[in-house]
Amino acid sequence: MLKTALKPRWIAGLVFALLLSGVFVLLSQWQFGRSTQSDVPADDPAVEQVKPLTGTLQPGTFFPSTASDQMVSAKGSYDPAKQVLVEGRLLAGQKGYWVVNAFAVDGAPVLQGAGASPKTWIPVARGWVADPAQAGPPPSGSIELTGRLLPSEAPVPNVDAGAGRASAVSVAELINTWDVSSYPGFVAATSEMSAGKVLALPAQLKPLNIPAQPPNQQINWLNLFYSVEWVVFAGFALYIWWRMVADDYRRTLEEDEPDDEFPSDDLPEMTKPEQVQP
Repeated sequence: MLKTALKPRWIAGLVFALLLSGVFVLLSQWQFGRSTQSDVPADDPAVEQVKPLTGTLQPGTFFPSTASDQMVSAKGSYDPAKQVLVEGRLLAGQKGYWVVNAFAVDGAPVLQGAGASPKTWIPVARGWVADPAQAGPPPSGSIELTGRLLPSEAPVPNVDAGAGRASAVSVAELINTWDVSSYPGFVAATSEMSAGKVLALPAQLKPLNIPAQPPNQQINWLNLFYSVEWVVFAGFALYIWWRMVADDYRRTLEEDEPDDEFPSDDLPEMTKPEQVQP
């Protein structure tokens, strides 16, 4: 078999099969790359441009994916009575708490219906503390807020964090706790200004500095199937070469086999029938 495979024509055939398989593998990689697509480009510079919150997101609607990670600004005021600590948050490898306050947004649309509040609020994660005792009240008066807009987190089921605590920044839970109308997301604050001056955070309250999150990946199953199909074609090209070499080897063996029929010299002599005497 090896002697047959080393014939010049089959060596050339192997080179061709390998080249063809390589092309199929490259096509497979290309299809695999197209099988995962992002909702938005990961390096979209537009999300870092600060836009007004009231023009980016509307209360009483679903949170659009285009608004996620957008840097926004808003004017309004905090309510010190509406503050929760979200437990289990990491900063530099240390577990602590996010300090989340309700922020009344000036100029925001007022929702109508039963249970709607006179103002529209948005939860604001102001910073991180290592101990609940370090969480002080938010600044008073009119505040100009800047931060990253993020979608509401999913509530943790069957968890009661206790009074003044929360297991997640879930808008659905916070509006029931605070009894207010709210935007469908929250803001991770990066700066707070009052009367044109930047307000410094208390020493115990550490800034979150949340970067833009990696975009969601969507799987295109058709392209994923094509990528697997090209790999099968690559293997099939090598299989065809092996089958052709095996057939050539088999033919060589058949040509080398002796004829199974008896030689003419070994045939028994034909006896003449005896003549009948009259």
